Amino acid sequence: MAVLNGFTLKWYVELFKNETILSALYYTVTIAIIASVVSTIFGTITSIGIHKMKKGKAKSALLNINYLPVLNTEIVTGVAIMSLFAFAKMDFGFNTMLISHIMFCTPYVILSVLPKLRQLPDNIEEAALDLGATPWYAIRKIIIPQIKPGVISGFLMAFTMSIDDFIISFFNTGNGVSNLSIEIYGMARRGIKPEINALSTLMFATVLVLLFLANRKESIIKNVANRM
Repeated sequence: MAVLNGFTLKWYVELFKNETILSALYYTVTIAIIASVVSTIFGTITSIGIHKMKKGKAKSALLNINYLPVLNTEIVTGVAIMSLFAFAKMDFGFNTMLISHIMFCTPYVILSVLPKLRQLPDNIEEAALDLGATPWYAIRKIIIPQIKPGVISGFLMAFTMSIDDFIISFFNTGNGVSNLSIEIYGMARRGIKPEINALSTLMFATVLVLLFLANRKESIIKNVANRM
């Protein structure tokens, strides 16, 4: 067991000199940003579509399908997506990891946006259309601003889930592409180094800040609106 002999920032400096870790950091952040943006757009559009559907078996089936990636264990989701890529004969690498992240992040965005859509008055869109707005203008100027807190919450949740994922990334990556969680797993198998502790601290702090922002999003949005 290691003995604490003092405090130093040396291993943080060594961490950022490690090209392997910097490469993993690049892929982690790039995939997290692209996956969270795409899944937020796709999830928001899908939520609006599901909300507009009439109650029935089709709507219930879509909602139940959306729950599957959330309720399933990550290893089941990871293997299922890997099998899909293998069936489609896709080369494993950056694209497969990015698509897999979009696939498992989108349900969380839908679950975040749908409650905000249910809170809207039933006739708010009809009122906008009666006053001369086009359907796209009503969605852009009436619906989206009303559900903005849910969209922002979904984006932050998708970004956090993507940057923190290991199992799905592990099954859907290829040669030359590795994110931080996979790199930490490999480093841990070769022997624990102080750089891992420094890296884990930074990742924990990043996720903690994102969760804090997600929980404080409404007060932050109100403060920004009051200043404007």
